[in-house]
Amino acid sequence: MQLNELCVLDAACCQKGISVAEAARLMRQHHTGDLIVTDDSEGTREPVGIITDRDIVMQVIARGRDPDRTQVGQIMAVPLVVASGSENIATAIERMRSHGVRRLPIVDDNDAVMGIVTLDDLYRVLADHTAALAAIVSKEQTRENRSRRWLVAPHFPPHRSGVVS
Repeated sequence: MQLNELCVLDAACCQKGISVAEAARLMRQHHTGDLIVTDDSEGTREPVGIITDRDIVMQVIARGRDPDRTQVGQIMAVPLVVASGSENIATAIERMRSHGVRRLPIVDDNDAVMGIVTLDDLYRVLADHTAALAAIVSKEQTRENRSRRWLVAPHFPPHRSGVVS
């Protein structure tokens, strides 16, 4: 399966110049824990960073910084790890593992944001595949049990005396 078949296409994005408080409001509005930070200066949505709800807590709130005066660009994660929509899941998993990221913005052929794939998305796909494999095993066992019924030696009526002649 390719990433363009799996990614969330309406990924929430923001500019690096907005405040962290505004980013938090956008996360709430979009029901997400992350925003892809984009540079729209040339009319494209080129990803330049990412900010998560954890970044807000750890880098702003826990340090006593003012979320209204701190800009997203000051705390966003860079360099950004991205993937092409034409890549497969195995490649994405390896990239996420090697870079230690849980979110992977997906870009199109023009390097503009197409969507995002998260660890949760990949878990769901892998869980579906695991369930399908379990169903194969179950069906195979059922098929084997049915075929064994026909192969069992015919039953002879029991002897009344218990003695076989």
